[in-house]
Amino acid sequence: MYRLKVLFLLPCLLGACSETANETSITPQSSTASSVTSAISNEFNENRNAYFGELHVHSMYSYDAFILGGIASPEEAYQFAKGNAITHAAGFEMQLNQPFDFYAVTDHAYFLGVMREMAMGDSELSQHPVAEGIDEIGDDPIPRRQIFFNFTDFANSGNGSEIMDMDVVTSAWNDIVDTANRHNDPGNFTTFVAYEYTGTGPNREMLHRNVIFRDDNAPDLPFSRLDSDDPADLWDWMDNNRSMGIESLAIPHNSNYSEGLMFDLVDYNGNPLDSAYADQRMRNEPIVEITQVKGTSETHPALSPNDEWASFGVLYTRIGTDVLIQPEGAYLRDALLNGIRLQEEQGFNPFKYGISGSSDTHNGTAVGPEENFYGVSGLLDSDGQRRGAVPLDTPNPDGSLYFDRYARFGASGMTGVWAEENTREAIYDAFRRKETFGTSGTRMKVRFFAGHDLPELDDDELISKAYATGVTMGGDLIAEADDAPAFIAWAAKDPNSAPLQRLQIIKGWVENGEMHEQVYDIACSDGNAVNPTTNRCGDNGASVNLDDCSISPDLGATELRVKWTDPDYNPANNAFYYVRALENPSCRWSTWDAIRAGVEPRPDVPATIQERLWSSPIWIIPESN
Repeated sequence: MYRLKVLFLLPCLLGACSETANETSITPQSSTASSVTSAISNEFNENRNAYFGELHVHSMYSYDAFILGGIASPEEAYQFAKGNAITHAAGFEMQLNQPFDFYAVTDHAYFLGVMREMAMGDSELSQHPVAEGIDEIGDDPIPRRQIFFNFTDFANSGNGSEIMDMDVVTSAWNDIVDTANRHNDPGNFTTFVAYEYTGTGPNREMLHRNVIFRDDNAPDLPFSRLDSDDPADLWDWMDNNRSMGIESLAIPHNSNYSEGLMFDLVDYNGNPLDSAYADQRMRNEPIVEITQVKGTSETHPALSPNDEWASFGVLYTRIGTDVLIQPEGAYLRDALLNGIRLQEEQGFNPFKYGISGSSDTHNGTAVGPEENFYGVSGLLDSDGQRRGAVPLDTPNPDGSLYFDRYARFGASGMTGVWAEENTREAIYDAFRRKETFGTSGTRMKVRFFAGHDLPELDDDELISKAYATGVTMGGDLIAEADDAPAFIAWAAKDPNSAPLQRLQIIKGWVENGEMHEQVYDIACSDGNAVNPTTNRCGDNGASVNLDDCSISPDLGATELRVKWTDPDYNPANNAFYYVRALENPSCRWSTWDAIRAGVEPRPDVPATIQERLWSSPIWIIPESN
């Protein structure tokens, strides 16, 4: 039987009735947007606090960041994360309106520090032919881009090892490690020693991972694509480090640009997947980046034609080209479905991922909110014209009025975790158990539980009882043949962003060997009800004034929460469920750029977006498994 219980504005649900770090205290008023305050403390909370951070940040040591104008050092990156202002290469200041709780500088191990060393006229690397012009380059993005292409072409020619100066690499890595350890402040601000493994497929398909170390016990040097492009070799290296007490995990990202290789059904060498592969992959990369500036990798309209929101953040073509990107094997929901199909058919799941979100900034900073987007690529996208939001003074040779390379990038994303305290150990352990969520850039929060004996929403001990009697995001729940599980889903708005419009559960399942998916709206704002035939909320009427980006003042919810039972539940099916929450519409960064420039928003990109979050899934495991 279909059961749905919704409570609005139940005090203390998110924070388990304690004022803890970053917990939201809500004053009961109505189901529309209401006042929200934050209380900060550093107390240990066994019911866990929500912490927000960035796990994909490039500094001056990344070859692409440096040549494009990303001059921030790791020191400046961590200063920014803690709330201090730093200066962009274009001269403007970048500063958060709220500091991060955790942060990781993740520079490319591939030619780590080499491009910066080439720009120093007194270095040996500066004399190499591929370094020509680097030490004299100005602010014009065109020659910077050409030098970048010259460098990458040479690096990919098979001769790259001659410019991989290991003294330079070691010096840069030591600074990254030392700076992270120096800024780590248990209980207040967490840093992680980290880097990016820039692996690629045979045709440069993106197979990148960010590698995050649990503590200050880091290797002497990072493993890079010059060691191997095969992700399994990275996992072997991580396993070997683990045997020596060096614990780490990898976070795949930009699967949308992998041409289907990230979640392929064969390994890097074309061999069928097996249980050993699945065990090693999940041991080394438990979470995946669902969104960032170069697109959102949740799903694709071609893969999820019945999901009206499947196009969010989708980049359909390769950057700067009209070449269509292969969606199968490149998006997370498709991978989750293939994972439970493999579980049912062969007894293993290589794609049992939790969720994170980050920016992939190359400025040492987050990318900034929609209304104050900093861009992502240094001087190349440092203003509205270079980002493609504002018409050029002189049209392109083909007569077009906009620079198009960055116009479809997003101001995304952010990782949230539920952890007992703000320390490396507690936050890293949350990554491991997949009690994580990703957002498109705002600080929305989500709780998600499943169980056969969950408490009611008005229970004063709701959170502790939900932990005790059920499983939370990232967990497995064993099906019971005669009892459908209940789900508790709860989302709270970011105090500095738009109110919530709807709360959804995305379900994927396998039945008779076939994969299926369904989107359920489970809670609606503004008194709307879910239509049991369509499983959708009615439109709440929220709108955006494109003259000044003001939004509907009295529509939307401060929080939405529900106790829900799947009306189509079948205990014999392998299945997963995850939460997605959507804000009311608000202005996209390109519209803000246009308003500031006094021009009309660009007609061929969305004027508005709906910011959103995604929880890690909960998997339902049939008893027969």
